[in-house]
Amino acid sequence: MTTVLETCGIAPPPGAAAELTVPLCFFDIVWLHFHPIDQLIFYDHPCSEEEFSKTVVPNLKHSLSLTLKHYLPVAANLLYPHHIDKSQPVIRYVSGDTVPLTVAISGRNFDDLVGSHARESDQFYDFLPPMPPLTEQENYKIAPLVALQVTLFSDRGFCIGLSNNHCLGDARSVVGFMSTWAEINKCGGDKNFMLRNAESLPLIFDRSVFGDISGITDKCWNMMRNIPLAPSSPLLPTNRVRAAFTLHQSDIKKLKNIALSKNPDIVCISSFVVTAAYTWSCMVKSAAAADENDPEVFFYSADGRGRSNALVEPPVPINYFGNCLGGGPVKLERNKVAADSGFVEAAEAIADHIMNNVNNKENFLKNLDNWLSKSSKLVVMSALRVSGSPKFDLSDADFGWGKGRRLEVLSMDKEKYSMSLCKSSDSDGGLVVGMSLPRERMEVFTALFEDGLKLIE
Repeated sequence: MTTVLETCGIAPPPGAAAELTVPLCFFDIVWLHFHPIDQLIFYDHPCSEEEFSKTVVPNLKHSLSLTLKHYLPVAANLLYPHHIDKSQPVIRYVSGDTVPLTVAISGRNFDDLVGSHARESDQFYDFLPPMPPLTEQENYKIAPLVALQVTLFSDRGFCIGLSNNHCLGDARSVVGFMSTWAEINKCGGDKNFMLRNAESLPLIFDRSVFGDISGITDKCWNMMRNIPLAPSSPLLPTNRVRAAFTLHQSDIKKLKNIALSKNPDIVCISSFVVTAAYTWSCMVKSAAAADENDPEVFFYSADGRGRSNALVEPPVPINYFGNCLGGGPVKLERNKVAADSGFVEAAEAIADHIMNNVNNKENFLKNLDNWLSKSSKLVVMSALRVSGSPKFDLSDADFGWGKGRRLEVLSMDKEKYSMSLCKSSDSDGGLVVGMSLPRERMEVFTALFEDGLKLIE
């Protein structure tokens, strides 16, 4: 159904820096053994095979090369020391390093793939680029950080596939790279990008923006260093289906009103809060019976750039490229989330956590020493994690074909439970929740999600 036409490596253009070495810090090292972040963006844009091969692909290659001049770590590799070596991991670019790009054509049904209904997850892996294998030198393993793929659906559209190691950067960093590539491709060069972003260029890669956190970085690396760096590849079959659920702005407004009618004192009752709370409560209700007193956990991330915090003053600059995430786990007893009032209970808990741990600069990015110990304990609990953010939405990247029709986060298949979140493609300001679940669980979740919205009309 899908045929690979070409695989190649794209290098930064002549005149780019010859080398760059970026030591990892605590905020990067915690992600070293996390699975790659795998995402697909589908675009509506009728295109013939001839136009694709003669115009679209050459333009994408040229614009990607120009983009790498500004985002050099994307073309770099992770150097992971052997456990007997006392050094720490670094991201290193040297002249000759490239980003792997796969070019493919597919005969799969484009309209079915971009639908909202439950679709088999396995078929989407045709459009995910393979990450090059690990290589080894005397003192360390070498791991590529990014792989890209462009797939044509003749006379229907394209899919851009992205796989990246999370230690390279968070959503703001990766979406920034993809948006820049899209803008340069659309404009045919990087002059407009450089003029529009004159105040934020060059990007900052220096981890010293966090101040002196060498102690917690050393502690984190000592916990990680004995874990072998292993290649990650899709585990097929996934035995999952994926579906998308749209909350229109009218739905979000009704959910906010319900939460505030139950508790007028809720602060931070945002669109994110009610969307996450509603999804969380539906997820818990869709599960098989379990101990009502077992804790349920909701994980979310908050960008730390430009935000007052307990770690460093002034805050981390907006144009920092890397990982800079706070946020945390929200815990509630299962019986509260699964109750008829579970949505309101969840909304109160999430809003309260954001107010006290993100919006409160005395607590945000505080007590980094406790993060690892808390996270390791929470892994065994029933948890729902958010992937993606409407603020840093990959489907906004416009390569000249308009904004993305559908965003699929394939890496959710590797997690027990996870939800993706992005803006709706319509103009009403709604949000789209993406889910990946076993088919029977998805059927129960779908009924709860859709029937619950009907009851609030």
